[in-house]
Amino acid sequence: MPLDRVVRLTEASPEAIELSLEPLPDDAPAVISYRPIATTSPTSMITNVLDALDTVATALFPAWLPGAELLDGPAGASTAAVRSLARKAAATTPDFGPFLADLAQRSLAGGKPPTATFTVEVRAVGLARVIATAFGRARTAVLVQVPDGLTPAAERSLATAFEWLVYHGRAGVWLTGDPLQTVDRICAAAVDLTGTVAEFTRQQMFTDPAPIERTPISYPPLAGRPHPASQAEHILETALAARPWAMGRTWNQTYRFGPLVNPVRLDLAWSAERCVVEVDGPEHCGLARYEADRRRDVDLQLDGFAVLRFTNTQILHDLDAVLLRIERFIRTRRQGQ
Repeated sequence: MPLDRVVRLTEASPEAIELSLEPLPDDAPAVISYRPIATTSPTSMITNVLDALDTVATALFPAWLPGAELLDGPAGASTAAVRSLARKAAATTPDFGPFLADLAQRSLAGGKPPTATFTVEVRAVGLARVIATAFGRARTAVLVQVPDGLTPAAERSLATAFEWLVYHGRAGVWLTGDPLQTVDRICAAAVDLTGTVAEFTRQQMFTDPAPIERTPISYPPLAGRPHPASQAEHILETALAARPWAMGRTWNQTYRFGPLVNPVRLDLAWSAERCVVEVDGPEHCGLARYEADRRRDVDLQLDGFAVLRFTNTQILHDLDAVLLRIERFIRTRRQGQ
């Protein structure tokens, strides 16, 4: 997909496109999904999307700053250390040192609001760069789901704001959802989902009878760790880290069935025991996601894996029962081996 202009993606539903990007293809940019709030002011729209990207960037810390993973909080000399690491990184990249140092300091402190004033242009290019760096990609793209029923003024505001983001942030912008009826300067690009787990949604184009409430912004997990935005994954990992039987686990790794089959991302896995644990939030209740989950579960089972699914609610409110079931399965597999 183009990264140098705003394009509208056609021939597939927003849900199908999001599914086709999980996991991110090897040659894709870092893709952030965003659901904007309708506004007739391009300035407000720009501020909203930059605040959302700031949230993502701080959550992905320290993946975008080499050496910062050794720091465990803002206490003591850590603040000075993280600012020094940021300035060192900026000296060998196009990043603006003061912005990167401020972002690193705020990230270390848990994502506090900016402590210094930077222009929106500096924020746009800086945030797009650190997000791409966190995922090991060259560029960032924003997958925008256009809200339903926009007024002509809101449509023009949205188009202007995201054209600004492409130009100043050097990020790609791909529009999904409702077309902009009153803006004719945005080109369309057809999406071919042939062979992906999301192909059925392209064919059926159904919508959920009860749409799932989604967060304004979402992004992929980083390989090797729980998703930064998933409280359930973090709670589960904290509990597993204290249990010797849980050794050998990996978080959010890509699994390939073969050279001709699209890969999948596994929330949590024990490869030797052929055990996959999936942590399901409310988005998994949607029809498209539910069917995609069933298809990949069957493929994993045919490849010798057992798939244990738990909801966020189970992990948050009945963690001991979840741990007991996982332990029972892991021990049974090890005894069988």
